[in-house]
Amino acid sequence: MAHFVIMGCGRVGATLAHTLEDAGHSVAIIDQDDRAFRRLRQGFTGRKVTGVGFDRDTLKQAGVGEAYAFAAVSSGDNSNILATRVARETFHVPHVVARIYDPGRAEIYQRLGIPTVAAVRWSADQVLRRILPEQHLAGDFREPSGRLVLAELDLDAGWIGHRISSIEKAADVRIAYLTRFGEGLLPGAGTAYQDGDTVHAMLQVDRSAQIAQILAKAPAKEYQ
Repeated sequence: MAHFVIMGCGRVGATLAHTLEDAGHSVAIIDQDDRAFRRLRQGFTGRKVTGVGFDRDTLKQAGVGEAYAFAAVSSGDNSNILATRVARETFHVPHVVARIYDPGRAEIYQRLGIPTVAAVRWSADQVLRRILPEQHLAGDFREPSGRLVLAELDLDAGWIGHRISSIEKAADVRIAYLTRFGEGLLPGAGTAYQDGDTVHAMLQVDRSAQIAQILAKAPAKEYQ
């Protein structure tokens, strides 16, 4: 069980809160208007914190210091980005994601290293896949036998600057494409992994845990 903090109790935030609670996690949800908590179902056991989501005291009340992930899904782009930066840079929350309405800002946010989901193509599933590692393995695609899956990979920062081919060799996967600044990119022979990239790879389902362990560490000397 992990602790998750959600900023914004609209339809999006309530859906995330219910999904995470159903999965057995603890949840705290923040909103400036306590009437927004009416969207939560009866029996919701998570924390309801009234306040501004980027205020440090409000975040502390929500338990952000112990949070595994933070999702900012309020109706304001600036508030979402600011809250996400505070969660990551002040409280060192390892997994963050911000919902945005203006896709034109995506490149700026990606350069800040903040994973974003544009509202025009938003779904709760997209947010969950950025804050719940096991959701990556649900994959974008599975071939008919179920042995192979196209999934997002989480890489240690030590891989930044290394060629995609080195990542493939180390983890024994085939990288299908990258998402860079919100756009798909087919990697070439000399393409290197950059900060902010999302890596999508075909891998064997039964090796998913092993692959995650390999890439969660800085590359070994032979790949440097």
